[in-house]
Amino acid sequence: MSQPTLDGMPRRLYGATPTRLNTWLDCPRRYRFTYLDRPPPPKGPPWAHNTLGAVVHNALAGWWRLPQEARTVHRAGALVDEYWTAEGFRDAEQAEVWRVRARDMVTGYVAGLDPDDEPRGVERTVALVHGGTSLSGRIDRVDQRGDELVIVDYKTGRHILTTDDARSSLALAVYAAAATRTLRTPCRRVELHHLPSGTVVAWEHDERTLVRHLDRADAIGAECAEADAAFKDGDTGDSRFPARPSSLCGWCDFVQHCPEGRASVPTRASWAGLDAG
Repeated sequence: MSQPTLDGMPRRLYGATPTRLNTWLDCPRRYRFTYLDRPPPPKGPPWAHNTLGAVVHNALAGWWRLPQEARTVHRAGALVDEYWTAEGFRDAEQAEVWRVRARDMVTGYVAGLDPDDEPRGVERTVALVHGGTSLSGRIDRVDQRGDELVIVDYKTGRHILTTDDARSSLALAVYAAAATRTLRTPCRRVELHHLPSGTVVAWEHDERTLVRHLDRADAIGAECAEADAAFKDGDTGDSRFPARPSSLCGWCDFVQHCPEGRASVPTRASWAGLDAG
């Protein structure tokens, strides 16, 4: 499937995930480092907050994959221990504090779940084509509630979420539309489950808001396709892939290769993204 371009020539279908599209929006240079340079520049050290998020996501996915009778709160805590790693933490003492916190997050969350309420998908890949872009992504959890699906996305960061976070998320909208197509069941509701606070924020899309997000994704996909083609033709410089300095530079894996990024923010320790409380 293709979409005409302004000059009437067909546009080749371009495959992308929401993460790829958002990376382009955040910083074209980081996009080049991540997706185009081969080999990519060496990354900085792992981030402790990413380690925490990965462990929690893996533990919850593993819990849902257990037989129903094995889905206990105790087993959820044990899964955190099995997946735990100290990557990015300051030292063993800090890592141990956060292992306990991760256990508390997961066991507290699981205690409010019905182990017999089987999700339609866990770490489920969904996809659809919109315009000239083939969009795909992997969803933390897809619930069946009545006749419709609900997208569930786990969050472990220190940022307190609002309804706007769910409403404005390009990824969640793509997931909802793609789940509708892939699983052949309507999906309009998207939820962010913030484990540290035990809160859930949600947004109910309609056809208009979903199409608006998909049109935006397709437009970004067209920009990415153009940038990818330019890179392949040797246009790899800063004019095509400029740095876009912002507060995000402090969390960029490639900031040591970017003078503009280094100048825009102070150097952060690999555990700086953790809640200090």
